Amino acid sequence: MLNVGLVGFGFAGKVFHAPVIRAVDGLYLSTIVQRHGAPDPRYPDVEFVRSVEELLKRKIDLVVVATPNTSHHPIAKQALLAGRHVVVDKPFTTTLAEAQDLVHVAKQQQRIVSVYQDRRYTGDFATVQQVISEGALGRIVLFESHFDRFRPERKPSAWREDALPGSGVWFDIGPHLLDQALLLFGIPEAIGADIRIERDGARIDDAFDVTLYYRHSRAVLRASMLAPPPPVGPTWIVHGTKGSFIKYGMDPQEAALKEGRTPDEPDWDSEPEELYGQLIMPDETRTVPTLRSSFTRYYENLRDVMLGKSELAVTPEWSLDVMRGLELALASSRAHCVQPWSP
Repeated sequence: MLNVGLVGFGFAGKVFHAPVIRAVDGLYLSTIVQRHGAPDPRYPDVEFVRSVEELLKRKIDLVVVATPNTSHHPIAKQALLAGRHVVVDKPFTTTLAEAQDLVHVAKQQQRIVSVYQDRRYTGDFATVQQVISEGALGRIVLFESHFDRFRPERKPSAWREDALPGSGVWFDIGPHLLDQALLLFGIPEAIGADIRIERDGARIDDAFDVTLYYRHSRAVLRASMLAPPPPVGPTWIVHGTKGSFIKYGMDPQEAALKEGRTPDEPDWDSEPEELYGQLIMPDETRTVPTLRSSFTRYYENLRDVMLGKSELAVTPEWSLDVMRGLELALASSRAHCVQPWSP
């Protein structure tokens, strides 16, 4: 049994980490750092402490950092230097330089550092991967992924909506969509981005259109807080030389977790058939059932790596590529021009 310590018990810690960790055999969520408030009664077997220093006095194998983005680098570095393996919620850090520093420290300490890329383990993305890899669409010429919501009012107490390093929707949603695009198509030749503020009173970016340029194709990543949420608009659009794949709806795992459901429940993340994707060919249109996946697969892989049974799925080097993409897109948007991936 590997002991896990969770730093941060806000939205990310409560929804995306604690219940997922507890659903993975071989991982034991033993300690949570919560600086304020009473312990959560849903976790009677977990010790709640007030500081990272207190956490590191315990027998902890893995430290999960689910705190505001500006604190990712110092907390992760502190845990690595204390000899712990570390998972950092996305984004890795607020700058590529900070991320490179963590990778360097992890290598020195001979410890794992990985970024929580849970959305590569969604049923809809697994289905897109399968459709593309099977070749039914031919050569892909255009790929679009959307992450839209309708929330015209900013949340006054949300740090993600304050003008802080690493805040804004690009650093919130961009790491997911970049990770998925890089998995599908590899490193692009260049990036062009329009990262902007759309809502009245917003202090930091709340919408983006980012294009990854490949030799004969484009991958377009989009998000807005002033767009009808799924299933009104398509979430995935893939056009190829032989046909297209279109899918509506958002992976149900986040909604299930928000409702208090957990990954160890049967059919906890099942998707209604009306949200299955459509494979559209010149001579036929057929429905593609959504594959099953689970956020737990991220932590299952990490467990197996720590036990010496598997290779790391989200490597430090991969996470540096995602950080580079985040920064290049910002530079492109500010300069109003396409940025080459390699100098």
